[in-house]
Parts: sequence; structure tokens; C-alpha cells
Amino acid sequence: MIPLAFDFAGEAVLVVGGGPVGARKARRFAREARVVALAPAFADADFGGAALVRARADPALLDAYVSRLDPVLVVAATDDSAVNDAAVAAARDAGALVNRADHAGERTFDDVAVPATVRDDPVTVAVSTGGTSPALARHLRERVEDEIAGAGAMASLTASVRADLRARGVPPERRRDALRAVVRSAPVWKALRSADAKGDQEVDDAVARAVADVVDGEHTP
Repeated sequence: MIPLAFDFAGEAVLVVGGGPVGARKARRFAREARVVALAPAFADADFGGAALVRARADPALLDAYVSRLDPVLVVAATDDSAVNDAAVAAARDAGALVNRADHAGERTFDDVAVPATVRDDPVTVAVSTGGTSPALARHLRERVEDEIAGAGAMASLTASVRADLRARGVPPERRRDALRAVVRSAPVWKALRSADAKGDQEVDDAVARAVADVVDGEHTP
């Protein structure tokens, strides 16, 4: 499988299943997409603001909802393989992608494995085992969380530094070298992660030193 980032803004996702797995899937996609969850009953869980439709998911109803919603993705998340089969069939008939929760590790060309993700906006890091080991994916995600602390702030900072260097007329090669120096600078990372009130000034000072070394021609990455 080749991992891709997909923008679900303005798109629809149909989740078939009202249990804990369906709730987790609904929460995940409701961050961006319009989500409809279809099930005869729903667990006492957070569905992330998804529209909940209480109905038995028979093939005719699934076809109707897929036709009406035109979802880019259908999530089959029940504990009934026959219902999941029907959800998958309706999705594939409509050309939608499929995420099937009960077939871990068994993927076809139009199946989607949903990775474990760590977010520090605008940075997102995804960990996937191709659906073979969700437990391992969660474990690795937890390990990554500490490693990327401050990455979102670093992304915003380097975007600002890049714009400043471009405005100053710094040549592209030196801009790239300066940005590499910033993202590799332990003092910059330390300052970004600091909760100290002087953090902003410490960040500015650390960035200024890293950039000056390169722009002034004193540093070779």
C-alpha cells in the first residue's frame, strides 16, 4: 500500500455500524467530512457530531444511502459480516473507497487502511501497519507523540523564516541551507517546547543565530 493524505473537506463519509468501532471511525472522519452513521442502535459513545440514522442496514437501504450521499468512503464497521459485505458491495457499485474494520490485513485495490495519526497542526504524522496490527500502530503513535512535540510550531516558524529570507533577496540555495539549520537546531527546538514566558524571545534569538551562520556564509550544513 502507498500512503496518501486525502482532503475530506466538503466530502461525505458513510459509517455503517453503531458500536464503539463505528463511533471511533465516525469521530475520525468528522474532523473534516460530513459523516452519516447508519445502524439499528448506537452505543453510548461520542460519534463526533455525525448524523445518526437508526435503521437496519439491508442492501436496499445501503444502496439508497450511498446513492443519496455520494460518499467518497464507506466504512463497514459492524460485527455482522453479511452487513459488512452489503456495505462494501454498495460502496464498490458506486465507485467509493472502502474501509472494512473486520478484515484486518486483507486488502483489495480499493480498500483503505486508516492509519494511526499524531497531529500538531499543521503537522500530521501517520503510522500504518496496513491493517495487520492496530495495536502496534497505536503503540508506535504513542512513541511518536513525544518526538514531534513542537513540530507544528516549527512548521509555522520555518514558513515565516522562508518568507522573510525570500523578501530579503537571499538566494534559494542559502534559503534552503538556512531552513535546514533551523529545523536541525537543538536550541530552536528547546525554545519552541519551552513554556517559559521568555520562550518567544528565546526562539527569535536561536533562529537568528542559526540563520546568520548560513546567510553570512559561516556555516556549511
